[in-house]
Amino acid sequence: MQKIRTAVVGAGFIGPVHVEALGRIGVEVTGILGVSKAESELAMKTLGLPKAYQDFDEVLADKNVQVVHIATPNRLHYAMAKAALNAGKHVMCEKPLAMNSTESSELVELAWRAGLAAGVNYNIRYYPLNIEAADMMKRGDLGRIYSVCGSYVQDWLFHPTDYNWRVLAEEGGALRAIADIGTHWLDLVHAITGLEVQTVCADLSTVHPVRQRPLGEVETFKGKQEKPAIRTESIDIATEDYGCVLLRFHGGARGCLWVSQVTAGRKNCLRYELAGSERALAWCSEQPNEMWIGHRDKPNESLIRDPALLGDKARRFTNYPGGHNEGFPDSFKQCFRAFYDYIKAGDLAAPTTFPTFADGHREIVLCEAILQSHRQGRWVHVKGERS
Repeated sequence: MQKIRTAVVGAGFIGPVHVEALGRIGVEVTGILGVSKAESELAMKTLGLPKAYQDFDEVLADKNVQVVHIATPNRLHYAMAKAALNAGKHVMCEKPLAMNSTESSELVELAWRAGLAAGVNYNIRYYPLNIEAADMMKRGDLGRIYSVCGSYVQDWLFHPTDYNWRVLAEEGGALRAIADIGTHWLDLVHAITGLEVQTVCADLSTVHPVRQRPLGEVETFKGKQEKPAIRTESIDIATEDYGCVLLRFHGGARGCLWVSQVTAGRKNCLRYELAGSERALAWCSEQPNEMWIGHRDKPNESLIRDPALLGDKARRFTNYPGGHNEGFPDSFKQCFRAFYDYIKAGDLAAPTTFPTFADGHREIVLCEAILQSHRQGRWVHVKGERS
Protein backbone atom coordinates (compact mmCIF):
# COMPACT_ATOMS: atom_id res chain seq x y z
CA MET A 1 0.00 0.00 0.00
CA GLN A 2 1.20 3.51 -0.81
CA LYS A 3 2.26 5.75 2.04
CA ILE A 4 -0.67 7.55 3.64
CA ARG A 5 -0.48 11.33 3.56
CA THR A 6 -2.77 13.68 5.41
CA ALA A 7 -3.85 17.31 5.34
CA VAL A 8 -5.10 19.08 8.48
CA VAL A 9 -7.80 21.72 8.16
CA GLY A 10 -7.93 24.02 11.17
CA ALA A 11 -5.00 25.82 12.80
CA GLY A 12 -6.54 26.93 16.08
CA PHE A 13 -6.27 24.97 19.35
CA ILE A 14 -7.03 21.44 18.15
CA GLY A 15 -5.54 21.40 14.63
CA PRO A 16 -1.93 21.56 15.88
CA VAL A 17 -2.76 18.80 18.39
CA HIS A 18 -3.73 16.64 15.42
CA VAL A 19 -0.49 17.48 13.63
CA GLU A 20 1.64 16.58 16.66
CA ALA A 21 -0.20 13.28 17.21
CA LEU A 22 0.04 12.31 13.55
CA GLY A 23 3.77 12.90 13.60
CA ARG A 24 4.13 10.60 16.58
CA ILE A 25 2.54 7.69 14.69
CA GLY A 26 4.54 8.30 11.53
CA VAL A 27 1.80 9.78 9.34
CA GLU A 28 3.11 12.40 6.91
CA VAL A 29 1.20 15.70 7.11
CA THR A 30 1.35 17.43 3.73
CA GLY A 31 0.24 20.80 5.06
CA ILE A 32 -2.30 22.79 7.05
CA LEU A 33 -5.13 25.20 6.29
CA GLY A 34 -6.17 27.95 8.70
CA VAL A 35 -8.84 30.64 8.55
CA SER A 36 -6.55 32.99 6.67
CA LYS A 37 -3.35 32.96 4.65
CA ALA A 38 -1.48 34.47 7.61
CA GLU A 39 -2.74 31.81 10.05
CA SER A 40 -1.97 29.00 7.61
CA GLU A 41 1.58 30.22 7.03
CA LEU A 42 2.24 30.78 10.73
CA ALA A 43 1.01 27.26 11.54
CA MET A 44 3.12 25.82 8.74
CA LYS A 45 6.25 27.45 10.13
CA THR A 46 5.49 26.75 13.78
CA LEU A 47 4.69 23.09 13.17
CA GLY A 48 7.46 22.48 10.64
CA LEU A 49 5.12 21.50 7.81
CA PRO A 50 5.96 21.70 4.12
CA LYS A 51 2.88 23.58 2.96
CA ALA A 52 0.29 26.19 3.87
CA TYR A 53 -2.83 25.54 1.81
CA GLN A 54 -4.54 28.57 0.29
CA ASP A 55 -8.09 27.20 0.52
CA PHE A 56 -10.08 24.00 1.02
CA ASP A 57 -10.38 23.37 -2.72
CA GLU A 58 -6.59 23.10 -2.87
CA VAL A 59 -6.69 20.46 -0.13
CA LEU A 60 -9.31 18.45 -2.02
CA ALA A 61 -7.39 18.71 -5.30
CA ASP A 62 -4.10 17.52 -3.77
CA LYS A 63 -3.59 14.01 -5.17
CA ASN A 64 -0.91 13.33 -2.56
CA VAL A 65 -3.55 13.55 0.21
CA GLN A 66 -5.49 10.42 1.11
CA VAL A 67 -6.92 11.63 4.44
CA VAL A 68 -8.34 14.95 5.60
CA HIS A 69 -8.51 15.92 9.29
CA ILE A 70 -11.22 18.51 10.00
CA ALA A 71 -10.59 20.66 13.08
CA THR A 72 -12.62 23.75 12.20
CA PRO A 73 -15.61 25.49 13.84
CA ASN A 74 -18.67 23.24 14.09
CA ARG A 75 -20.74 24.88 11.35
CA LEU A 76 -18.11 23.91 8.77
CA HIS A 77 -17.88 20.20 9.61
CA TYR A 78 -20.76 18.91 7.47
CA ALA A 79 -19.86 20.69 4.25
CA MET A 80 -16.14 19.92 4.58
CA ALA A 81 -16.65 16.26 5.47
CA LYS A 82 -19.10 15.84 2.58
CA ALA A 83 -16.74 17.48 0.10
CA ALA A 84 -13.78 15.41 1.30
CA LEU A 85 -15.70 12.15 0.97
CA ASN A 86 -16.91 13.12 -2.49
CA ALA A 87 -13.27 13.81 -3.40
CA GLY A 88 -12.37 10.25 -2.37
CA LYS A 89 -10.58 11.18 0.87
CA HIS A 90 -10.85 9.37 4.19
CA VAL A 91 -12.00 11.76 6.93
CA MET A 92 -11.22 12.24 10.61
CA CYS A 93 -13.52 14.97 11.96
CA GLU A 94 -13.72 16.77 15.28
CA LYS A 95 -17.05 16.59 17.03
CA PRO A 96 -19.83 17.42 16.56
CA LEU A 97 -19.94 15.75 13.17
CA ALA A 98 -22.60 18.19 11.93
CA MET A 99 -25.07 20.82 13.13
CA ASN A 100 -28.09 18.49 13.11
CA SER A 101 -29.01 14.83 12.70
CA THR A 102 -30.24 15.28 9.13
CA GLU A 103 -26.74 16.33 8.12
CA SER A 104 -24.99 13.67 10.19
CA SER A 105 -27.27 10.92 8.87
CA GLU A 106 -26.41 11.98 5.33
CA LEU A 107 -22.68 11.82 6.12
CA VAL A 108 -23.02 8.30 7.58
CA GLU A 109 -24.73 7.14 4.40
CA LEU A 110 -22.24 8.93 2.14
CA ALA A 111 -19.24 7.40 3.90
CA TRP A 112 -20.77 3.94 3.66
CA ARG A 113 -21.53 4.31 -0.06
CA ALA A 114 -18.07 5.72 -0.75
CA GLY A 115 -16.35 2.84 1.05
CA LEU A 116 -14.12 5.25 2.95
CA ALA A 117 -12.92 5.35 6.55
CA ALA A 118 -14.82 8.11 8.36
CA GLY A 119 -14.00 8.81 12.01
CA VAL A 120 -14.94 11.27 14.73
CA ASN A 121 -12.24 12.21 17.23
CA TYR A 122 -13.66 10.89 20.50
CA ASN A 123 -10.15 10.67 21.85
CA ILE A 124 -11.11 10.14 25.50
CA ARG A 125 -11.96 6.54 24.69
CA TYR A 126 -8.25 5.96 24.21
CA TYR A 127 -6.92 6.56 27.68
CA PRO A 128 -5.66 3.04 28.45
CA LEU A 129 -7.76 2.62 31.59
CA ASN A 130 -10.93 3.43 29.66
CA ILE A 131 -10.06 0.69 27.19
CA GLU A 132 -9.46 -1.59 30.18
CA ALA A 133 -12.86 -0.60 31.62
CA ALA A 134 -14.56 -1.53 28.33
CA ASP A 135 -12.72 -4.84 28.32
CA MET A 136 -13.76 -5.52 31.93
CA MET A 137 -17.36 -4.86 30.92
CA LYS A 138 -17.15 -7.31 28.01
CA ARG A 139 -15.58 -9.94 30.25
CA GLY A 140 -18.51 -9.62 32.65
CA ASP A 141 -16.38 -8.34 35.54
CA LEU A 142 -18.85 -5.54 36.33
CA GLY A 143 -21.96 -7.68 36.06
CA ARG A 144 -25.24 -5.95 35.22
CA ILE A 145 -24.97 -2.16 35.22
CA TYR A 146 -27.26 -0.47 37.75
CA SER A 147 -26.28 3.16 37.20
CA VAL A 148 -23.90 5.38 35.25
CA CYS A 149 -23.19 8.78 36.77
CA GLY A 150 -20.63 11.46 36.08
CA SER A 151 -19.69 14.90 34.90
CA TYR A 152 -17.55 16.98 32.59
CA VAL A 153 -16.75 20.39 34.04
CA GLN A 154 -14.50 23.31 33.10
CA ASP A 155 -14.07 26.98 34.04
CA TRP A 156 -12.85 28.62 30.84
CA LEU A 157 -16.16 30.49 30.39
CA PHE A 158 -16.52 31.38 34.08
CA HIS A 159 -16.52 35.17 33.63
CA PRO A 160 -19.03 37.10 31.49
CA THR A 161 -15.98 38.61 29.79
CA ASP A 162 -14.85 35.13 28.63
CA TYR A 163 -15.69 34.74 24.96
CA ASN A 164 -15.19 32.28 22.11
CA TRP A 165 -17.06 31.48 18.91
CA ARG A 166 -18.46 28.38 20.60
CA VAL A 167 -20.88 30.48 22.68
CA LEU A 168 -22.75 31.50 19.52
CA ALA A 169 -25.56 29.19 18.39
CA GLU A 170 -25.01 30.03 14.74
CA GLU A 171 -21.37 28.95 14.99
CA GLY A 172 -21.49 25.96 17.32
CA GLY A 173 -25.13 24.90 17.42
CA ALA A 174 -28.09 25.40 19.74
CA LEU A 175 -26.38 23.36 22.46
CA ARG A 176 -22.90 24.28 23.68
CA ALA A 177 -21.72 22.70 26.96
CA ILE A 178 -23.63 19.49 26.28
CA ALA A 179 -22.55 19.32 22.62
CA ASP A 180 -18.98 20.49 23.20
CA ILE A 181 -17.96 18.37 26.17
CA GLY A 182 -21.03 16.39 27.25
CA THR A 183 -20.91 14.37 24.04
CA HIS A 184 -17.42 13.17 24.98
CA TRP A 185 -18.88 11.75 28.21
CA LEU A 186 -21.87 10.22 26.46
CA ASP A 187 -19.67 8.60 23.82
CA LEU A 188 -17.25 7.29 26.43
CA VAL A 189 -20.02 5.74 28.51
CA HIS A 190 -21.41 4.03 25.41
CA ALA A 191 -17.96 2.81 24.36
CA ILE A 192 -17.37 1.28 27.79
CA THR A 193 -20.79 -0.15 28.62
CA GLY A 194 -22.46 -0.63 25.24
CA LEU A 195 -25.64 0.80 26.78
CA GLU A 196 -27.97 2.78 24.52
CA VAL A 197 -29.84 5.78 25.94
CA GLN A 198 -33.59 5.36 25.59
CA THR A 199 -35.02 8.52 27.20
CA VAL A 200 -33.62 11.76 28.63
CA CYS A 201 -34.79 14.51 30.98
CA ALA A 202 -32.71 17.67 30.85
CA ASP A 203 -32.39 20.98 32.67
CA LEU A 204 -30.05 23.55 31.09
CA SER A 205 -29.00 27.02 32.18
CA THR A 206 -27.36 30.02 30.52
CA VAL A 207 -25.54 31.53 33.50
CA HIS A 208 -24.30 34.53 31.50
CA PRO A 209 -27.10 35.55 29.08
CA VAL A 210 -24.94 38.51 28.03
CA ARG A 211 -21.21 38.22 27.35
CA GLN A 212 -18.60 40.73 26.27
CA ARG A 213 -17.28 40.03 22.79
CA PRO A 214 -13.86 41.54 22.00
CA LEU A 215 -13.71 43.86 19.03
CA GLY A 216 -10.72 41.99 17.63
CA GLU A 217 -8.98 38.64 17.88
CA VAL A 218 -8.99 36.65 21.14
CA GLU A 219 -7.34 33.32 21.90
CA THR A 220 -8.96 30.43 23.70
CA PHE A 221 -7.74 28.72 26.90
CA LYS A 222 -5.36 31.51 27.96
CA GLY A 223 -6.30 31.46 31.64
CA LYS A 224 -4.37 33.95 33.78
CA GLN A 225 -1.97 35.07 31.10
CA GLU A 226 -1.83 38.83 30.94
CA LYS A 227 -4.13 40.23 28.28
CA PRO A 228 -4.02 43.72 26.84
CA ALA A 229 -7.05 45.94 27.44
CA ILE A 230 -9.37 45.65 24.45
CA ARG A 231 -12.70 47.14 23.52
CA THR A 232 -15.73 44.87 23.75
CA GLU A 233 -19.39 44.81 22.81
CA SER A 234 -22.29 43.19 24.67
CA ILE A 235 -23.77 40.17 22.92
CA ASP A 236 -26.79 38.05 23.85
CA ILE A 237 -26.08 34.37 24.49
CA ALA A 238 -28.63 31.60 24.04
CA THR A 239 -26.40 28.53 24.50
CA GLU A 240 -26.07 26.85 27.88
CA ASP A 241 -23.21 27.22 30.36
CA TYR A 242 -24.53 24.39 32.54
CA GLY A 243 -26.63 21.30 32.08
CA CYS A 244 -27.90 18.31 34.03
CA VAL A 245 -29.38 15.31 32.23
CA LEU A 246 -31.14 12.27 33.67
CA LEU A 247 -30.71 9.16 31.52
CA ARG A 248 -32.64 5.93 31.16
CA PHE A 249 -30.85 3.17 29.27
CA HIS A 250 -32.20 0.10 27.54
CA GLY A 251 -32.11 -2.80 29.99
CA GLY A 252 -33.08 -0.73 33.00
CA ALA A 253 -29.88 1.08 33.95
CA ARG A 254 -30.21 4.69 35.08
CA GLY A 255 -27.77 7.56 34.82
CA CYS A 256 -27.08 11.24 35.24
CA LEU A 257 -24.69 13.68 33.61
CA TRP A 258 -23.66 17.10 34.92
CA VAL A 259 -21.88 19.44 32.51
CA SER A 260 -20.52 22.90 33.26
CA GLN A 261 -18.17 25.41 31.68
CA VAL A 262 -18.51 27.83 34.60
CA THR A 263 -17.17 25.79 37.54
CA ALA A 264 -14.20 27.68 39.02
CA GLY A 265 -11.00 25.68 39.31
CA ARG A 266 -12.04 22.82 37.05
CA LYS A 267 -9.95 23.11 33.93
CA ASN A 268 -10.93 19.95 32.05
CA CYS A 269 -12.39 17.35 34.36
CA LEU A 270 -14.36 14.35 33.07
CA ARG A 271 -15.52 11.84 35.66
CA TYR A 272 -17.67 8.72 35.61
CA GLU A 273 -18.74 6.07 38.09
CA LEU A 274 -20.27 2.78 36.96
CA ALA A 275 -22.22 0.77 39.52
CA GLY A 276 -22.56 -2.88 38.53
CA SER A 277 -23.90 -5.98 40.22
CA GLU A 278 -20.36 -7.33 40.71
CA ARG A 279 -18.28 -4.18 41.30
CA ALA A 280 -18.05 -0.45 40.63
CA LEU A 281 -15.56 1.58 38.62
CA ALA A 282 -14.62 5.25 38.83
CA TRP A 283 -12.22 7.29 36.68
CA CYS A 284 -11.26 10.95 36.34
CA SER A 285 -9.49 12.56 33.39
CA GLU A 286 -7.42 14.77 35.72
CA GLN A 287 -5.87 11.59 37.22
CA PRO A 288 -6.06 9.44 34.07
CA ASN A 289 -3.52 6.85 35.11
CA GLU A 290 -5.51 5.53 38.05
CA MET A 291 -8.88 3.76 38.25
CA TRP A 292 -10.86 3.05 41.43
CA ILE A 293 -12.50 -0.36 41.66
CA GLY A 294 -15.16 -0.70 44.34
CA HIS A 295 -16.19 -3.91 46.15
CA ARG A 296 -18.79 -4.70 48.77
CA ASP A 297 -17.21 -7.70 50.46
CA LYS A 298 -13.49 -7.12 50.13
CA PRO A 299 -11.12 -4.14 50.10
CA ASN A 300 -11.44 -1.68 47.26
CA GLU A 301 -8.68 -1.53 44.66
CA SER A 302 -6.74 1.14 42.78
CA LEU A 303 -5.61 0.03 39.32
CA ILE A 304 -2.57 1.91 38.04
CA ARG A 305 -2.00 2.30 34.30
CA ASP A 306 0.77 -0.23 33.84
CA PRO A 307 0.91 -2.47 30.74
CA ALA A 308 1.99 -5.34 32.96
CA LEU A 309 -1.34 -5.10 34.83
CA LEU A 310 -3.70 -4.51 31.91
CA GLY A 311 -5.44 -6.84 29.50
CA ASP A 312 -4.32 -7.35 25.91
CA LYS A 313 -6.68 -4.74 24.43
CA ALA A 314 -5.60 -1.93 26.74
CA ARG A 315 -1.95 -2.96 26.53
CA ARG A 316 -2.02 -2.35 22.78
CA PHE A 317 -2.76 1.32 23.47
CA THR A 318 -0.26 1.72 26.30
CA ASN A 319 3.20 2.77 25.18
CA TYR A 320 5.06 3.51 28.41
CA PRO A 321 5.87 1.45 31.51
CA GLY A 322 3.99 1.88 34.77
CA GLY A 323 4.89 5.12 36.52
CA HIS A 324 5.51 6.89 33.20
CA ASN A 325 2.23 8.74 32.80
CA GLU A 326 0.27 9.04 29.59
CA GLY A 327 -2.24 11.84 29.10
CA PHE A 328 -4.18 14.12 26.76
CA PRO A 329 -1.81 14.16 23.74
CA ASP A 330 -1.41 10.39 23.96
CA SER A 331 -5.17 9.87 23.64
CA PHE A 332 -5.12 11.63 20.25
CA LYS A 333 -2.17 9.54 19.17
CA GLN A 334 -3.91 6.30 20.08
CA CYS A 335 -7.24 7.29 18.49
CA PHE A 336 -5.46 8.15 15.26
CA ARG A 337 -3.39 4.97 15.45
CA ALA A 338 -6.60 2.92 15.52
CA PHE A 339 -7.94 4.89 12.55
CA TYR A 340 -4.82 4.61 10.39
CA ASP A 341 -4.18 0.96 11.26
CA TYR A 342 -7.69 0.25 9.99
CA ILE A 343 -6.98 2.05 6.71
CA LYS A 344 -3.62 0.29 6.31
CA ALA A 345 -5.26 -3.12 6.84
CA GLY A 346 -7.04 -2.51 3.55
CA ASP A 347 -10.40 -4.10 4.39
CA LEU A 348 -12.79 -1.15 4.71
CA ALA A 349 -15.74 -3.55 5.00
CA ALA A 350 -14.33 -5.00 8.24
CA PRO A 351 -15.79 -4.02 11.63
CA THR A 352 -14.39 -0.63 12.60
CA THR A 353 -11.92 -0.18 15.44
CA PHE A 354 -12.33 3.60 15.90
CA PRO A 355 -15.14 6.10 16.63
CA THR A 356 -17.12 6.36 13.39
CA PHE A 357 -19.49 8.81 11.74
CA ALA A 358 -22.27 6.57 13.08
CA ASP A 359 -21.01 7.30 16.60
CA GLY A 360 -20.97 11.00 15.79
CA HIS A 361 -24.54 10.75 14.50
CA ARG A 362 -25.64 8.97 17.70
CA GLU A 363 -24.40 11.86 19.83
CA ILE A 364 -26.18 14.46 17.69
CA VAL A 365 -29.45 12.52 17.98
CA LEU A 366 -28.93 12.47 21.76
CA CYS A 367 -28.25 16.21 21.80
CA GLU A 368 -31.47 16.89 19.92
CA ALA A 369 -33.44 14.84 22.44
CA ILE A 370 -31.74 16.67 25.32
CA LEU A 371 -32.58 20.07 23.85
CA GLN A 372 -36.18 19.05 23.22
CA SER A 373 -36.47 17.75 26.78
CA HIS A 374 -35.17 21.01 28.23
CA ARG A 375 -37.47 23.16 26.10
CA GLN A 376 -40.55 21.06 26.82
CA GLY A 377 -39.76 20.26 30.46
CA ARG A 378 -40.38 16.52 30.14
CA TRP A 379 -38.84 13.14 29.47
CA VAL A 380 -38.13 12.65 25.75
CA HIS A 381 -37.50 9.44 23.85
CA VAL A 382 -34.32 9.45 21.77
CA LYS A 383 -35.20 9.50 18.06
CA GLY A 384 -35.38 6.01 16.65
CA GLU A 385 -35.72 4.41 20.09
CA ARG A 386 -38.78 2.35 20.92
CA SER A 387 -41.23 3.60 23.56
